[in-house]
Amino acid sequence: MQDSSQVSKNRMVLLLIAGLPVTMILGATWLWYFVVHGDLDLVGALGTANRGTLIQPPRQLDDYPLVDQRGRPFLYRDMEPKWALLVASAGVECDSACEEKLYLTRQIHVALGKEFNRVRRIYISDSPVGDTDLAVAALSDEHPLPADFNSYLASEHRGLRALQTGPGELAALFPESRADPGSWYLVDPAGWVMMTYNADTSYKEVIADLKFLLKNSGG
Repeated sequence: MQDSSQVSKNRMVLLLIAGLPVTMILGATWLWYFVVHGDLDLVGALGTANRGTLIQPPRQLDDYPLVDQRGRPFLYRDMEPKWALLVASAGVECDSACEEKLYLTRQIHVALGKEFNRVRRIYISDSPVGDTDLAVAALSDEHPLPADFNSYLASEHRGLRALQTGPGELAALFPESRADPGSWYLVDPAGWVMMTYNADTSYKEVIADLKFLLKNSGG
């Protein structure tokens, strides 16, 4: 028979093992609280080269009035948690900068391969899709030019979720897009707009950031 000291040691080991999952959950919750409040640069702390520009503090999509193309209120938290590649566009035209960002984010999404289903794409504008003009002479992928913007999204960007908000809300949520028309965004699985990219960031650098974040998150 085991003596009492050995039994005590065995019990302690079992308690430590049982407590590990709880400790990990509490630790992750604590880290994420400080990340979303802008008090901790988790991406930098984990060692990524941080090819995009972190938004500090991050902005919560659900803090702004968003509707889908049927006019129904939209909340990110109601969706399955996923990272999102987001393009914002102001006005009644999707010009060359807008079309290029939609093309780029689509290609990045496809290039994720087996991680494709852990990421979604979103387009947010201050005009309905049906009232938006596709103001380009040719598409980035050289496919035939669709008759209108609605047809363009349907044929070239299946699965993309198109949303709408007011001009003031769009400017407040995505100020970088006003300063740099080439800017687009990365949204975390909880709906926080946490990073912005532009034309200076290469395709491969964005994918490196995404793969790093996917590897180090549960979303």
